[in-house]
Amino acid sequence: MLRAAGVGTGDEVIVPAYGNAEVAEAVVQAGALPVFADIEPATYCLDPDAVAAVATPRTAAVIVVHRFGSQADVRRLRDLGSRKGFLVLEQGESDASYEGMERRRAHAAYLSGRLSGVVTPDGGDGHSYQRYVVRVPGNGRPDRDAFARAVRAKGVTCWVPVKTPVHRLPQFRRDVCLPETERAADETLALPVDASMSRRDLQRVVSACNALGGLLQPAF
Repeated sequence: MLRAAGVGTGDEVIVPAYGNAEVAEAVVQAGALPVFADIEPATYCLDPDAVAAVATPRTAAVIVVHRFGSQADVRRLRDLGSRKGFLVLEQGESDASYEGMERRRAHAAYLSGRLSGVVTPDGGDGHSYQRYVVRVPGNGRPDRDAFARAVRAKGVTCWVPVKTPVHRLPQFRRDVCLPETERAADETLALPVDASMSRRDLQRVVSACNALGGLLQPAF
């Protein structure tokens, strides 16, 4: 996609650091330099203001990754690209059937209405909940990791969606300030919301998580 767009040696491409390394790797393979921008805390997608702050005359493109079923603000990014002269390329996440998406949304609504002690996701318009990602607030301890261990001990599957932001990886290490990316990497935890889950499965998730409220500060 980058080569087809004419991106190559000497160009800069703005990418998110919150996610896996494949997008930054693709930029390097095209001969360009990946430049990291911060994310919006609600969507985990690139923040247009952060993109504007790191754009330079060498910026040839921005790669937008829609994350966890939430949509990036592509309209603002395209407006910015039109003004500054760079392309906006999108990478989506594979989705299931419409029926599966509606079931995930229903499961997410059930969890969001019953979970306590964690910050539930901001559904927003069009969220398909490919991942149901909560935040476990910290109070000076590795609360997210302790919470995850305790939830797993109760038989509920959960996982850290992004363990290490790309700008912390040795091959892409940058001295950049990405506070929302860092915070998301430290706090986020994905809980199961598969379309195949039963109401009993969802109740088990709620019971396991809410029983651990003593680990956490109140979520505001």
